[in-house]
Amino acid sequence: MTAMDVYLLILGDHLPNPCTGEEVPQADRLRAMVEQAVVAEEAGFAGVAIGEHHFTRYIVSAPELLLAAVAARTSELRLSTGVTLLAHRDPVLVAEGLATLDVLSDGRAELIVARGVDQQTDAAFGVQPGELRARFEEHLRLLLKLLEEPSVSWDGRFRGQLSEVTTTPRPVQTPRPTVWIGSGSAVSADLGAELEMPLMLPSTLRDPSIYHEVVQRYRERFPGGRVGVPSHVFVAHEDARERWRPHLAEYARFADPWRGDGDIDVDAIMDGSAVCGTPEEVAQRLNALAEHLSIDTHLVMVDIGGMPHESVIETIRLFGAEVLPKLV
Repeated sequence: MTAMDVYLLILGDHLPNPCTGEEVPQADRLRAMVEQAVVAEEAGFAGVAIGEHHFTRYIVSAPELLLAAVAARTSELRLSTGVTLLAHRDPVLVAEGLATLDVLSDGRAELIVARGVDQQTDAAFGVQPGELRARFEEHLRLLLKLLEEPSVSWDGRFRGQLSEVTTTPRPVQTPRPTVWIGSGSAVSADLGAELEMPLMLPSTLRDPSIYHEVVQRYRERFPGGRVGVPSHVFVAHEDARERWRPHLAEYARFADPWRGDGDIDVDAIMDGSAVCGTPEEVAQRLNALAEHLSIDTHLVMVDIGGMPHESVIETIRLFGAEVLPKLV
């Protein structure tokens, strides 16, 4: 039995298969994500985290709806967003949505909340320049209050006044469902420590070891806190790098546009931020990362860059059978 919780992370890029040029319909793509989560439970994953994006080729804009579909087909899998863009959402509606998912799943719902940094999304949701951090903090404090207290009054800067409101349904989990703060910044990590929230480091194609000082700072302020990290992962018994290479390159060009149209140093990515290899190699690297950053939760992102659905399912099952038992 693994001591580290492992979640399947699904961000839902809708990119063509670079080997064939095929692009599956959006409906098939969304249904495939639900199927991947169901298989993850069968494979022994602790949870699934599904991301929120807008106006991009990440096509999941309402992760709670996919999580509700997953809830109906699973019984033990933790159900988390990955992340909820809280500065752009009404915290009352977020609290109600999370509680509804918690009731439907018999107490398995979670959130990872973050600020988001996309200017187009900010403008579309009425977030003015310079107010993102303040809006996020206010929304977060109100969200936690709504989840924990049956009668809430509020008079803030960004959210309209509330007078003794009770959001319904009430969550099953007490005092509230787990809410992670997603951030790699010292400011947000300090906020998470103050509010005694677990910390989830960002999902990027940068080496997660860059967050070592942030994690140390967080643990000094909240010694009992949990820390999670996401990693792009591919595992196979043979030719793992060659099989994954075109998909990782396709995804890197999309996810990190500052790289431009030039050649992608895929080997450098696989040796740094991403994890690829045999089950033994993948387990060794994940264990080393967990030790280096004092990690107790790992989000594993398999489905990227137009990978065929069958390959994703195969990887999830192999990870569960031959990597999970080696994580300590």
